[in-house]
This record gives sequence, C-alpha cells and structure tokens, in this order.
Amino acid sequence: MPSLPDLPALRTRLQREGFAFLTANVMRGLLDAPHAFDDWEAFAASWNDLAPDTYLAAQGRHRQRRHATFTIDAEGALQRAPHQPHFQSLEYNPLQGNIQRWFRPIHPAVADGPSLRGILRFSQSLFGALAPEVRAWHVETHQFRIEAKVGEEGEPTPEGRHRDGVDYVLVLMIDRQNIESGTTTIHTADGELLGSFTLVHPLDAALVDDARVFHGVTPVTPLDPDLPAHRDVLVVTFRRADPPA
Repeated sequence: MPSLPDLPALRTRLQREGFAFLTANVMRGLLDAPHAFDDWEAFAASWNDLAPDTYLAAQGRHRQRRHATFTIDAEGALQRAPHQPHFQSLEYNPLQGNIQRWFRPIHPAVADGPSLRGILRFSQSLFGALAPEVRAWHVETHQFRIEAKVGEEGEPTPEGRHRDGVDYVLVLMIDRQNIESGTTTIHTADGELLGSFTLVHPLDAALVDDARVFHGVTPVTPLDPDLPAHRDVLVVTFRRADPPA
C-alpha cells in the first residue's frame, strides 16, 4: 500500500485539476510494497501474447489487447469476475459504441500476479478516497499494444478525444519501443486543452477523473522504419458498482 502522506496530496491534485501525470519514480514509490514487482518481467512480457482487436480491424485499424473484469470493495477485497464483454454507449464511443465487444481474457497468471494486484489495490486506495461513499467498484483492465508501421500510424485512441463513461481511469506505461509521439492530451468538454504529457518510461502513469475531463492520445509513428515499433499500456477503469445513495 502507498504511504499515507502521498495519497492526500495526489487526491487533492485530482480534485483540483481532474487529472495527474505521475513519473515512473513516483509510481514506483506509491507501489513500493513487499513483492510488488516480483513478477514484473513476466507481467510486461505478457504483452507479447495479446490477441488482435477484431472489432477495430474491421474498420481498417490495428491493435492487440486482452481484457479482464474485477470487483473490489471499500476494504480492498479484490475478486476477478466471470469473463464478460466490454461495453460502451455511443455517447462515449461513437466509433464502436452500443456493441458488446468480447476480447481474449487476460491470462490467470497475469491477473493473479503481484504486479496487477498491486496496481489495482493502489487504484482502489486512491479512487476510494475520492469517493468514500462507494462500497464496491466495477473494475475493468485492458492490456493494449498499438503497433506503428511506415505509412500507417498507430492510433492509441482511434475514437479521438473522449471519455470512457466510468468514474476514474489509470493509464500505465508498460513498454515503448521505437516510436515517437503518443502524447496524452487532457481537455474540457468544449475542447480547451488543459494539459499534455507523454508516457515514456515503464510505470509512467496518467490518472483521470473521467466525469470531469476528456482525454486522447496522439498517433504514434516508428523512429526507425526498419524496426518493429509498439506502445504497450495497461488501462484500468473504476466505475461504481453500487448506485448512489
């Protein structure tokens, strides 16, 4: 668990601005618990075994992903839910909304490992403090690999500037090979730019209050056209599972 003095300051930033960028060193400190990174090498390597996003490929775009759903309560009790589709309404995803999208599940060894479990428990400790009235969260985790090729930009957010239709979002950099750009931008509802930053190093992170701000990521291109190029991220979303009182 992160040390208590760090969470109030981070919570204040999110309450004040609606988003926060955390460097890898800061995230490493927040996640610094016994055995937190015991499986990091295998965890990061699991991005080499994702499956094509066939829904996006049907529209001439390419990315790979896996998906898993969890529940976590206010006390931090975490349980993986039965595999289920990812769903967003057209309001939040005009490109692929109103579709029950089934993706390959995240491997059990990854879902049960200390890296992902530590990330989820950190997220609950932060987001739960922002919404203490919430007793249970519906949590979705997405492994994404965006590949870039010569003449074919990779699109981390093909739907453009958007909200995810949840309460809070964590985007964590896992690996970035031979690419440029991929800058995260944060906006108001009417498009005003509030901030921008680029996730570069493993564990660089973006935190977003999804109800307050919009976010997007610029397309990525290869630095060296003769070498493979990809951007690997973990996206975690928290949505209240219990209705507001």
